[in-house]
Amino acid sequence: MRGELFNPDNTAVLTRANPLAKLIAVVLVTFTLAASIDWVSATVALTLELLLLPLVGMSVSALARRGWPLALAIVLGGWSTAIIAEDAGSVLLNLGYVDVTEGSLAAAVAITARSFAVALPGIMLMASTDPTDLADSLAQQAKLPHRFVLGSLAAMRLIGLMMEEWRTLGMARRARGVGSMGSPLARFRANLSQAFGLLVQSIRRASRLAVTMEARGFGGDDRTWARRATFAGMDAVVILGGVLVAGTAMAAAMYLGTWNLVWS
Repeated sequence: MRGELFNPDNTAVLTRANPLAKLIAVVLVTFTLAASIDWVSATVALTLELLLLPLVGMSVSALARRGWPLALAIVLGGWSTAIIAEDAGSVLLNLGYVDVTEGSLAAAVAITARSFAVALPGIMLMASTDPTDLADSLAQQAKLPHRFVLGSLAAMRLIGLMMEEWRTLGMARRARGVGSMGSPLARFRANLSQAFGLLVQSIRRASRLAVTMEARGFGGDDRTWARRATFAGMDAVVILGGVLVAGTAMAAAMYLGTWNLVWS
């Protein structure tokens, strides 16, 4: 069963690219953003990524509908940065026990933009890539160990299944009158109980899957492949796109004098 997370739009441009090429592009952008903590490079990279979003068959509105939990977590992380970062400049907001200053707000904006810019390429990769194709490329072209690749493939496939099971558990509990009524605290406790049930189910399923894969010889030394993973001209363009996004973000930050290496 395939979940919504791994349901590529076959009409999108990037779905036809080699998964390893897309992964290399993602790594290039992520490494560049992780190297600095300035807001200019993060903002430039995020803007370019949003412009490239249609290449995976996804609009900004669709991204907001499917990725709002991640967006909420990033915004909360930025707010946490604003209240715990070192004070600098004038005070913009006094909360009594803590102040939000110009310096702490700038740090929060930089962290928030950077988090979005780092997360979006991964979302684009998953939205345009079938897990089996990615596993084939990692094993055939990147030469990663078969056991690692097949374990990662099983995990990616199970994510969609867990999403379906979460909905099924929720409907079953609501049919019994559990979790759909009461105070917010009662609903929170009901969701914790549901999460524990999903955890138990996931451990059982993972154990059965591991035994099954071992019994069928997955991870052996000699393997044959139903589909050969190869590079084409389009894949070079994809890698070049990652270089351009990373290079443009870095060049803009250096030009404006905001480039700030994390280890400096």
